[in-house]
Amino acid sequence: MVDAVGSKELVPTNVPGLDQVLMGGLRRGGFYLLQGDPGSGKTTLALQFLQGRLRAGERCVYISLTESRADIESTCRSHGFSLDGLELVEMNRSLDEASQASVFHPADTELSEIMSMLRSAAARSRPSCVVVDGLSELRLLSGEPLSYRRQMLAIKDYFARQQATVLLLDDRSATFGDMQPESLVGGNIMLERQYPAYGRARRRLFVSKMRGANFSEGYHDYQIQTGGVLVYPRLVAGDHHAVFTPELCSSGIPNLDQMLKGGLAAGSTVLLLGPAGAGKSTVSMQFVVHALQSGKKAAIYLFDEVMQILVERSEKLCFEKAGGFRAFTEEGRLHAQQVNPAEMSPGSFAHEVRRAVEAGARVVVIDSLNGYLNAMPEERFLSTHLHELFSYLNQKGVLTIIVVAQHGMLAGPWQSTELDVSYLADTVLLLRYFESGGEVKQAISVFKKRTGAHERTIRELQIGERGIHVGEQLRKFRGIMTGVPQLDVSGDVVAPPGSQGS
Repeated sequence: MVDAVGSKELVPTNVPGLDQVLMGGLRRGGFYLLQGDPGSGKTTLALQFLQGRLRAGERCVYISLTESRADIESTCRSHGFSLDGLELVEMNRSLDEASQASVFHPADTELSEIMSMLRSAAARSRPSCVVVDGLSELRLLSGEPLSYRRQMLAIKDYFARQQATVLLLDDRSATFGDMQPESLVGGNIMLERQYPAYGRARRRLFVSKMRGANFSEGYHDYQIQTGGVLVYPRLVAGDHHAVFTPELCSSGIPNLDQMLKGGLAAGSTVLLLGPAGAGKSTVSMQFVVHALQSGKKAAIYLFDEVMQILVERSEKLCFEKAGGFRAFTEEGRLHAQQVNPAEMSPGSFAHEVRRAVEAGARVVVIDSLNGYLNAMPEERFLSTHLHELFSYLNQKGVLTIIVVAQHGMLAGPWQSTELDVSYLADTVLLLRYFESGGEVKQAISVFKKRTGAHERTIRELQIGERGIHVGEQLRKFRGIMTGVPQLDVSGDVVAPPGSQGS
C-alpha cells in the first residue's frame, strides 16, 4: 500500500476504523505517540497493532517499562491475542536496597541501564515494529526536560536507522510543564474517556498530528470490546455522494398515496409527528412492509419499545406474506434492532445505520427521535450528528422515516416543544386525535413536502385488525388539528373564528 504522496509504504494498524481515520495507516519507519489516561485502551490498541504485523510475518518487540509480563498476558487472553512470535521485554524491575541508597541520580544509573537494554533488545531481534509502553517512566527517570528530550531524540534516531515503525505509549502523567512530547514525534493519536451520569463510558479519539500524511480530523468514537479496539470514524456526508434513480416509495394505501401524490421520495427525510398513540409507528411500518413486499431492503432502529411489541403489531400489515414480519428478517431483507442508547454512542449508532445502508437498505426508520435524544442528554452536538446522518442517507438515495412524539395528547402543531427537527425533514406527516359523535378518532395530513406536490386536506386514519385504512377527505369539519372539531352540517366550508371573509 502506498500513500497519496507515493514516497513511503503505509502499515495497516489492524484496528477496524482506525486506518480509515489515518487514510491508510502508519508510515513505515515512522515514530508515533499514542496518548491516553489509564484504562483508555492504549495497551490493547498497541497489542492489536502488533497482532496484525505478526500475522504479516514481521518481527515485533514489545518493551514494557510499567506493565508486567503477567499483566500483558492477561490482556492478550481477554481479547484472544497470541504472544507467539512476539518478543516481550520487561523492564519494570524494582530497585534493590543498594540502588535506593545510591547517591547517584536515577538519570545516571537506571535511565542509562534502560536505554542500554532497549538498544540491546532491538539489536538482537532487528524488529520492523516496536512498541514502547511507559513513556511517563522515562520522564520520571530523566528528572528534567533537557535530559528527557535528549533521550527521546536518541531513541528516535536509533530506530530510524533500524527503519522500524515505533509506537510510544504515554499516560500523560509526570509532565514537564509546557514541554509536550508531540513535538518529538511524527504523529500523535489521543485517546479520551468520559463517564456520563448513566451508562457505559464514552470513548473517543482524535489525531492531532500526522507528519507527511493526511488524516480525518475531529473526534471519532471508539469502543473496547472482546477482540480489541473498534473505531467509528466520524461520518462526513460530503464524502459519500452516490448516484441513484429518483423514485417514489408507495405506502400501498391508495388514499394515503393520493395525499402524497404517489408516495414519499427516495433520498428524502420524512417526519411523522403527533401525540403518543396516534399511529405514527404503524404508519412508518406500513411504508417498510410495502417496500419489503416490493423487493427492497429496510432497517428499523427502536429506542422506545421492545422488539416483541413491534413484531406483534406489525403482523397485521404483513398478512400477504407467509411467515409474516419475522419472515422478512429471516430472509435477510429486514434489519430490526432494539437500541440501548446507554451502551451506544452517537458515533457507533451512525456506524450501525451506515452498515445497514451498505448492505442494501433502501428504507430506514428511527423510532423514535425522542428516545434517541432523551437517552443521551449529556452528548453534545446531537443535532449536528443527526444533520450529518440524514444528509448521508439522503445522498445514498435512502428514504429515512423519523418518528417524533409531541408532548400531550391534543397538542397543536403551533405549540412549543423541546424538540424541533422539522427543518431537517423534507416531508412532514401530521397525525392528530379528534372527537366526533362521542368517539375518539385519528386524522392524518401532509403538513410539508419539499420534493413535490401534496394534498392539503385532512383525512381520517383508522388502524384495525386488517391494517391501516385512510378515509375520504374530512371537508365537513373544522378545527380537527386542534382536537376540538366542529361539524358543518350544510357541507359548506366554515371559516375559522377571527378570519376575514371575502
